[in-house]
Amino acid sequence: MSDSQPQQPSPFPPGGRGEGGGGGGQGPRRPPGNADAHAAAESTTLLLCGARLTDGRTVDVRLGGGRIQAVGTAGSLPSPAPARVDLGGYLLLPAPAEPHAHGDTALTADGEGPVSYGTDEVQRRATEAALLQLGHGATAVRSHVRIGDVHGLGPLEAVLQARRSLRGLTDLTTVAVPRLLTGAAGSDGLAMLRDAVKMGASVIGGCPDLDPDPTGFLEAVLELAAEHGCPVDLHTDGDDPGRLARLAAMAGGLRPGVTIGPCGGLSRLPLDVAHRAADQLAVAGVRVTCLPQGDCAALERRGLRTAPVRLLRAAGVRVAAGSGALRDAGNPVGRGDPLEAAFLLASQGGLRAPEAYASVSGAAREAMGLPEVRVEAGFPAELLAVRGDRIAGVLSLAYSRIVIHRGRVVARTSAVREYCDSAVAVALDLPRQGRVEPGP
Repeated sequence: MSDSQPQQPSPFPPGGRGEGGGGGGQGPRRPPGNADAHAAAESTTLLLCGARLTDGRTVDVRLGGGRIQAVGTAGSLPSPAPARVDLGGYLLLPAPAEPHAHGDTALTADGEGPVSYGTDEVQRRATEAALLQLGHGATAVRSHVRIGDVHGLGPLEAVLQARRSLRGLTDLTTVAVPRLLTGAAGSDGLAMLRDAVKMGASVIGGCPDLDPDPTGFLEAVLELAAEHGCPVDLHTDGDDPGRLARLAAMAGGLRPGVTIGPCGGLSRLPLDVAHRAADQLAVAGVRVTCLPQGDCAALERRGLRTAPVRLLRAAGVRVAAGSGALRDAGNPVGRGDPLEAAFLLASQGGLRAPEAYASVSGAAREAMGLPEVRVEAGFPAELLAVRGDRIAGVLSLAYSRIVIHRGRVVARTSAVREYCDSAVAVALDLPRQGRVEPGP
């Protein structure tokens, strides 16, 4: 099995000391999947020892009932249970979330012949992709799933099955993505969209840019979302300021809210036009999910520029970042790694490292309607420990990771860096595992 595929060896206990010595790229190990086991795991207490926080403190963190029970100085929290994880050398962060995935098409770029959309095959791909993203730290994933055409509701049914099988490991939600909603062809799409919501799709999506009547498409989506109380998450390139203005005017009163992305076309507009569009989106409360790695297949690769994140943030738009295509027609490579998206925003998007990480954690969770996470008592125990000292460092070399979902360890990735036994290596005391040694 290649190391691009999540591997599932024997289960590991929810606590343990340090990292294993395995090579980089090992996927998350999957524990037994039943509701009683998950409930029992959430009821246990787990102590995270010696973790470093972004403010420089070294703390112990006690988890229980799926939440953070207490945070104290290292050694100050007695644990009523033996489950412990030594996080010495790790930075402890709120876990990232993936607000823009495509589980039905993921991992299809290398296949031979036509892509299969049989239920079993789509479920396998969606599960594998979600586990890959979980190994990177994303404890929640929003998957956009195409409905209609020759495949009908089959791919959605398969991703919903994957969601059920992954319960307790990661929270997978689905966005129903019809192709057309207007005209004679659109009536079937609208009926299928209604059926998708009844099946369990929790978000209504689509791509107005591809419909002959984009305004009619928006009206249909927003009306159905208001009827069912569903959030809306739409694909758009954002290169038409008039269309964005109409969307902002129509979406302003909708709750629980509207998200659009990846909006790379905003970067191609004249600066004053882009500013005006950003102001309209901000006033309407429309969120933007950018894709720093490039557009996804839904937009047929219209452009590879990222949305103007700094401009949007300056206008007051809430901006999250996602990974988008994962080795499919939209991107033949792709890692599904939120930290890579943050890295690109910090290296190319002009954001400071903490702001970039917030775009894949707090902002992504907000866009997905999830509760806020802080490393403080009372907050959900959705956490990511990455070997390193500071956010900028872990965005650069985020190899070793421990992922915590609902208060238990659900994935580990261990990387060991070693150098050859040479005089130079010994003389320079080169670090192992990427740890930054304190300076003089």
